[in-house]
Amino acid sequence: MAAPRPLPETDGRLTDNIVHFARALRKAGVRVGPAQVQSAIEAVAAVGFTRKTDFYHTLRATLIHRAEHLEVFEQIFAMFWRDPEFIEHMIHLMSPTLRKDTDARKKKAAERRASDALTDAAPPPAAVPEREKLTVDARVTWSADERLRAMDFEQMSAAEIGDATRAVRDLTLPGRPVPTRRSDAHPAGQRPDLRATLRRSLRRGGEIERIEMRKRRTRPPDLVALCDISGSMSVYSRVLMHFLHAVTWAPERGWGRVHAFTFGTRLTNVSRALAQKDPDAALAAAGRDAQDWAGGTRIGEALYRFNADWSRRVLGQGAVVLLISDGLERGDTALLSREIERLHLSCRQLIWLNPLLRWEGFAPKAAGIRAILPHVDRFHACHSLDSLRDLAAALRAMA
Repeated sequence: MAAPRPLPETDGRLTDNIVHFARALRKAGVRVGPAQVQSAIEAVAAVGFTRKTDFYHTLRATLIHRAEHLEVFEQIFAMFWRDPEFIEHMIHLMSPTLRKDTDARKKKAAERRASDALTDAAPPPAAVPEREKLTVDARVTWSADERLRAMDFEQMSAAEIGDATRAVRDLTLPGRPVPTRRSDAHPAGQRPDLRATLRRSLRRGGEIERIEMRKRRTRPPDLVALCDISGSMSVYSRVLMHFLHAVTWAPERGWGRVHAFTFGTRLTNVSRALAQKDPDAALAAAGRDAQDWAGGTRIGEALYRFNADWSRRVLGQGAVVLLISDGLERGDTALLSREIERLHLSCRQLIWLNPLLRWEGFAPKAAGIRAILPHVDRFHACHSLDSLRDLAAALRAMA
């Protein structure tokens, strides 16, 4: 086994800052290993630290390997290396009078996680002189519950995501009962029961006193969820998987069997994983089963596999289908249009949950969205706790 390469001769404080920067990236959810940190230090030593642009691209090339992590990297880089806009924003947050005069700017996606990662990251070694630190906790200035309910999942910090997943477990998703072919005796029934009527008349010498009635039985419908776990849906799908687990184990859920499938570049059945009662164990098992988490998107191919392999098994009893996806198809849209139509014809109701509905100016411009939209019965947002509450209220009004 080859011996590890020695670190290059660089300024000790710069090396410690790069290590500290890598810790902040890990805190924000970016996977950065020791080998990448060593490569970053060596690359900075080779390129030099003369211009901020060169330094930015050097760290980006050595520490980032996924497109979905670029935005987090940019936010942390701007904050960590003393971007003037970040300092001004921190002063703005600390001054109540300034907040009254102007509205707080809306954070971009991943900026909150970046700020949380920097404020909670481990401090530099004791041998390095301590730098000035600006610690801000502006969360106590307004109601945490109201803010959490309205906040976009993508803008939440790691701690807030944990609070949201716990709040999701208190939500209920009502199901409309499905009438069956069987019936029971009921005084307020809609169908006459001739056999029971004649049997009762025999006790009175053939005189019919009243006509017995029957009412059709009902049963809870099955629920089938198809959850997009591609890179653009990564944060939303994790929260919604907690939601599906809560629906599976709700004491009065109003549903029959709950089947869950994930898809990115391939279709995976995670129903058995969600059948575990412990939510952490269930989500960990689902993560192990779905190997294409945070990858690409091929919705049409995933629906084709579902229609061919699973449709007759799980949709035969009038099931309701939840399609959780942003509809950003990278494959063949003609295949997507054909398979979504087939899925719609096979289920009792097709409900599409799309986080892109959080934008006020949303319009179905993407080809994938235009292919799916004509074949869905209901179209709802799923980007926050309030949007999930609205979905439950809409289904409850239908029941």
